[in-house]
This record gives sequence, structure tokens and C-alpha cells, in this order.
Amino acid sequence: MAALPIAVKDVSRFEQTLDRAVEEVFSTMMGVSCTPAEGSARSGSEHGTISAVVGLAGAISGSLVLHSDGDAAMRIAERMMGVAPEGVDAMVRDAMGEVCNMVAGAWKGADPELTSACLLSTPTVVAGSSYELFSQRAPIRIERSYRFEDGIVGITLFCECEK
Repeated sequence: MAALPIAVKDVSRFEQTLDRAVEEVFSTMMGVSCTPAEGSARSGSEHGTISAVVGLAGAISGSLVLHSDGDAAMRIAERMMGVAPEGVDAMVRDAMGEVCNMVAGAWKGADPELTSACLLSTPTVVAGSSYELFSQRAPIRIERSYRFEDGIVGITLFCECEK
């Protein structure tokens, strides 16, 4: 695969495409509006924090991370499954992994340069009260927050060009 030159203009394009992908996934799968918001996803709720990670490989490499507090993650699962979870359980972890996967797929699918030139990994989900995710070598880092109902989710996109 040929390398894609990632320039400053691409960062703005990636942000806009990400905003559209998030709104599309939340409205289609959960019937809620999810729009860019100020601030960041809360941490420290009684249900901890949860993050889902999808790896990107090919023309660009990196990760797309969806993160929220446990309360927002439980609300996402309830909206998707129609059943209120009692805590951050397997249903909540599955829902967060699936939403992350759908957002990553909608994001790359909306960009003609990435549609067939970028592959996605299976989601990995981390839940707890004290952890940190980071990418050592990604020169591009896009952080966005989104509000749905009374919750906030954050999405971080770490990426770099193929060498």
C-alpha cells in the first residue's frame, strides 16, 4: 500500500469525519443525538472508567479509543440493548467495544483515501478505576468529547503515516 501523506489539513478533515461518524453511530444504533462538547469524559464515577480501543493498520497506523465513565457506558449499553445493566458487566463491555468498532468503521469508511487502505482490529476493552492508555509514537493525536443525553464520551485518535 502506498503511504498517505498526513498534513495539517488532514487533521481538520479527520476531526470533521469523526464528528459525523459519532453522530451517525449514536443516532442509528441508540436513537440519540451525540454532538461535540466542551470538557472531557468524566472519570471517577462509582462504576469506574471504561475504554475501548480499535487498532488501525495500513495506510495509516494507530488507534481509535472510546472512553467514558462507567455511568455513561452503562447508558450506552442500555440504549443499545434495551435492558438497564446493574453495573459495568460483560454487556457494557461488549457495547463499548461495538460502538468503538462502529465509530472507527464509519470514520474510515467516510474517507475515500482510507476506505480500503486502512484495516481495523478487533476491539479491546479496559475497565477499572486507575489505568492510563497512551501511544508512544503517534505524531497525530486528535481528542474530541461528545455529549449524548446527560453523558459525555471521549474519543482519541492516535495515528501516523505508513513508512
